[in-house]
Amino acid sequence: MNFFKRFLFALVAGLSLTVGYQFFSDVSLQGGFSNYWESRKRASELEEALRLVNAFYVESEPATLDALTESALAGMISDLDPYSEYLDFEKRKQLEEETSQEFGGIGVEVEMRDRVLTVVAPLVDSPGERAGLLRGDRIVEVDGESIKGLSINQSVSKLKGRPGTSVAIIVERGAENDRIDLEVKRELIEVDNVRGAEILDGDLGYLRISQFGKRTGTELKSSIDLLIDQGMRGLVLDLRNNPGGLLDVAVNVVELFVPDGELVVYTKGRHEAMSEEWYAENSGQTYNFPLALLVNPGSASASEIVAGALKDSGRAKLVGEKTFGKGSVQSVLPLSSKTGLKLTTAKYYTPGGYVIHENGIEPDVIVELSPKEEESLYIQRSRLKTMPLEEFVERYEFEPIEDKQLEMAKQLLWEELGETRS
Repeated sequence: MNFFKRFLFALVAGLSLTVGYQFFSDVSLQGGFSNYWESRKRASELEEALRLVNAFYVESEPATLDALTESALAGMISDLDPYSEYLDFEKRKQLEEETSQEFGGIGVEVEMRDRVLTVVAPLVDSPGERAGLLRGDRIVEVDGESIKGLSINQSVSKLKGRPGTSVAIIVERGAENDRIDLEVKRELIEVDNVRGAEILDGDLGYLRISQFGKRTGTELKSSIDLLIDQGMRGLVLDLRNNPGGLLDVAVNVVELFVPDGELVVYTKGRHEAMSEEWYAENSGQTYNFPLALLVNPGSASASEIVAGALKDSGRAKLVGEKTFGKGSVQSVLPLSSKTGLKLTTAKYYTPGGYVIHENGIEPDVIVELSPKEEESLYIQRSRLKTMPLEEFVERYEFEPIEDKQLEMAKQLLWEELGETRS
C-alpha cells in the first residue's frame, strides 16, 4: 500500500511539473501573463465564431469546420506581410519538395523572340549542346504539346524535371523552319553565378554576381585571382538585379574583403531564439584593393546583406540606386503533421544597426537610370558579346550605350588609387 501511495504521489508530481512547465513556457512565449490571458480570451472568441458560422450560415459547404479553419488561418497570416503564409497540406508538401529535391534541365540559355522560345546559346557540354541544339533554334513543342503563346516561365518549366528523365522537343531551324525532333536527357545544371570577368581600362576589374548559390564564394575568389594575375588594381562588383540567395554564401563573400572577426550581419526578433550574429572568419586573409559595388532596386536579400556590410565597414563605395528592401527571416513552424506556418520571425540588420527590410540600402553615390536605359543595358550585357555588332544592332534596334553607373564606379576607384582619368 505504501508503495502504491508513493507511486501515485510521484505520478501526480510528475504530471504537475509537466503541466506547470508547459504553462510557464506558453506564458513566456506570449510575453507575460497579461498577453497569455488575452490570447486565451481571443481564442475562445474565435472558437465561438467558428461554432456559430458552422451552425447557422445559409450554405453548408463553405461552412464546414475544415473550410472555416483553413480560411481563418490563411486570412490571419496573409494580413501580416507579403512573405508570411499559412501552409496547408499541398503548400507544405510543395515547400518541402522545393527545399529537399534537385531539379534538372537541358542547359540552354533562352529568350522570347516573336513569342517563341528561342535558344540564345547552349551551355558548354550541356545536355542541350550534346543533343544538337544550336543558337537560334526555336523550341515549339515539348513532350508532344505546343508551347507557342506560353510565357517564358511557363515554357521553361516544361523543359525542367528530375535529373535522368528525358524530354522530347521539336525545334524549328533556319529560314525554312525545318522541324527537328530531339530527345534530351535532363541533368542537374550548375550555372556560374559569377560572370563577366574582365579588365577595364588596363587595371580595373569587373565582375557580376547573378545570385548567391552554393559555389558563389569559390567562383568569386577564383575570378578575382585571375584578374589580379592580369594586373587588376581595383574591382567593380556588380550586384544589380541580383535577387539574393543563401545567407551563409553572402557572409562568405563579405569575408573576402573585411578583417577576421568583423560583424557581417545580425538578426533580431521578438524572442531571443530568433536573434543571431554572423562574423567574418578568414584567418586574416583578405583582398585589400579598392572596391566599388553597383546596386539597384533589383538588388535584394543576400545582395543587400553584402552591400550593407561592405558599406558600414567602409570597405566599399556603393554606386547606383537604392536596393529593394527585402531583409526578413521566414521560419516554418509546424501546426500539425500536415500543416504549418511560414512566418516572418526576425529582421536583418547591417553591422551599423540599420534595418534592411522595407528600407533598402542607400548607395554612397546615386546614379539613376531610366527604364529604357536599364532595359538596353540588360540586353547589352547578356547579348552583345554573343554576336557581331551589326547583327546586335539589327536585332535589338539600338546602338550600345554607356553604362553611367559603371563609369561612376570606375571614377571612384581611380580617385582611391590617386589617379585622375576621363
